[in-house]
Amino acid sequence: MLTVTQKKTAQAIVNIFETGSVLGDYGNVTLIQGDTGHLTFGRSQTTLGSGNLALLLEQYCANAGASFASRIAPYLPRLANRDLSLDNEAHLHNLLRATADDSVMRETQDAFFDQVYWEPAVRAATRFGIRTPLGLAVAYDSKIHGSLGTMVTRTIESVGNLDDIGEREWVSAYVKVRGDWLRNHRRSDLRATVYRMDALQRLIELDEWGLELPLVVRGLEISLAFLHSVPPKSFDGPLPGSRSLGLQSPLARGLDVRLLQLGLSAQGADIKADGVFGKNSQKHLKVYQTARGLPANGIADPALAVQLAQAA
Repeated sequence: MLTVTQKKTAQAIVNIFETGSVLGDYGNVTLIQGDTGHLTFGRSQTTLGSGNLALLLEQYCANAGASFASRIAPYLPRLANRDLSLDNEAHLHNLLRATADDSVMRETQDAFFDQVYWEPAVRAATRFGIRTPLGLAVAYDSKIHGSLGTMVTRTIESVGNLDDIGEREWVSAYVKVRGDWLRNHRRSDLRATVYRMDALQRLIELDEWGLELPLVVRGLEISLAFLHSVPPKSFDGPLPGSRSLGLQSPLARGLDVRLLQLGLSAQGADIKADGVFGKNSQKHLKVYQTARGLPANGIADPALAVQLAQAA
C-alpha cells in the first residue's frame, strides 16, 4: 500500500509530464496537431475524442456548488456527441480555463482522474506484480498516456514475466521498451514525448523506487511544501469590483482579471482568459468601451469590472 504522500508524488511526476507543473494545471486547455484526442483539458489532460471530457464536465455540472455549471451545461450535449468543432470553440476553452479557480472543479478533477486513470493503473500494475511506488508511477504514466497493455505484452515478449526476473529489472525493461516505442513512433507528437521515459529512467538510475522526497523531475522540485501549495494558475481573489483593472507593472493577476477576460470572450473578443491583464486585455477592453460609448482608456473601474464579470 502506498502512503498518501507516495501517491501524490507518483501523480506529481505525471503532472509534470502532462502540464509542466507539480500539482498539475487544472485549467490547462491543449490542442496538439494530429492528436486523436482533440480538445484536451485539465490536470491530467482528458480528451474530447475519448468521451472522458464530457464525463468530467457532466460530473462537475451535477454539483450544486459548481460556479460555472450554468455556463458549461449548454455545451454538454455537443461534448457527449464528441463534436470536434468544439476544438475551435474559443469561449468554451476560456470557460474551462476559468474553472481552475473553482475548488469544486479541482476536487472533481482529483476524484475523476483517480477513478478513470489512477485506480485502474494500480489494479493493473498489481496484477502484473508491481508494488513499488516508482513502478506504480510508471504504470500510471502509461495509463494516462496510453498503450499500457500493449507495452506490458511487448515487455513480456522481450524479457519474460515479472515473477521470473523481479520487479525492478522488469520495470526497467518496460521503461526501455516503451522508450524505444515512443522514440520510433510514426506520429511525431508521440515521438516528442519520449522525455517521459527518459525522466523515469533517470529515477530508476537514482534508485528512487520509494519516491522519497524531495525529488527533482525535469528540473522541477517535488517536496511536501509543493504538494500542499495552491495549484498554479488558480486564483481565489481578488473579487470583481474590489479594484480597477488596467495595464500596469507588475501585471495585474487574479480572479477579477479572469472574469473580466471571460466577459470580453463572451462578447466575441479573441482573448485568452489566463487571469493576467496584458496588452491584449487592454486592447479588447478598449474595443468594448468604444462600442458602448465609454471612454476608451483601457481601464475597467470597479463597476465595469463587475459588469463584465456578470456577463461572463
